[in-house]
Amino acid sequence: MGLILYLIAVILFLPLTALNIIVVVLKNARAKGFLRTLNQYFFTGAIGLDIFANYEFRTLWNTFLRKKTGYQFGMKGETISSALGKNQKDKTLSGAGWALVYFLWALDYQYWKKGGHCINSII
Repeated sequence: MGLILYLIAVILFLPLTALNIIVVVLKNARAKGFLRTLNQYFFTGAIGLDIFANYEFRTLWNTFLRKKTGYQFGMKGETISSALGKNQKDKTLSGAGWALVYFLWALDYQYWKKGGHCINSII
């Protein structure tokens, strides 16, 4: 039964997301502006997916992104970037973990001189 529920959730996710975007834009774009509404929607959605992925894929992240003694991924309510940042501070990232940290550092230019994206994402 769990597999069936999982597949239904995955199948419904994209069409419901598209419908939700339309509803959010129609209800909020006039007051906040179209681009601002979309930006806010995608920003909060990205954080939610990041928190979900940190918990859901914790075994994968703990296997490939950190050394055995590092801070563990998968804490509820925490983003992947926060867990990466804690491992970055402790110098317990694997090679793949460091590659992801440097990729996020390059991507998030506002933190280039402030320690990088992951360090600034620690909660």
